[in-house]
Amino acid sequence: MRLFAAVMPPPAQLDELGREVDRLTHLSGADRLRWAARPGWHFTLAFMGEVDEDLLPDLRARLGRAAYRTRPFPLRLHGGGHFGRAVLWTGAAGDLDEMRLLAERADAAARRAGVPMDEHRRYQAHLTVARSRANDVDLRPFVEALAPFEGTRWQVSELALVRSNLPGGGTSGAQPRYETVGAWPLGGPG
Repeated sequence: MRLFAAVMPPPAQLDELGREVDRLTHLSGADRLRWAARPGWHFTLAFMGEVDEDLLPDLRARLGRAAYRTRPFPLRLHGGGHFGRAVLWTGAAGDLDEMRLLAERADAAARRAGVPMDEHRRYQAHLTVARSRANDVDLRPFVEALAPFEGTRWQVSELALVRSNLPGGGTSGAQPRYETVGAWPLGGPG
């Protein structure tokens, strides 16, 4: 199964972002972007790809320990950015050091459980809102429109293990469906 560790923003914060994204869809070039499905909005901490089911018990135990060792932290959706001409995202503000630490712990948990992880990169908190279909859209006007966005703060209190169900059948515009298959409280029980 295709898995990743994530922080899932609460519905109220996703609604705030949704209102911002609705404004972006009226900008020139918006019709050439593939907008991410709102039920799937998340901050990926560690992408694991295809994981053998035999590794799941150890992976779950290790992610539980990673969550237990990480204290809850404040976060809010904030501004925007882009990766080249391919990805438009909103960022995060708050205790990004603690979020980076959680990402590193999730990555280490997966490695120790035997999941072959890609090359380790410095974590950059971002939530993808759109992708360019052919890398032919100037994303700077979208980033400028997102720049003043300041979401309401919330307390991150959980690490989620999410399964990505890829669309089948070659349906144009179909997007992955995400299913939380495990979740652990930060800072341990209580």
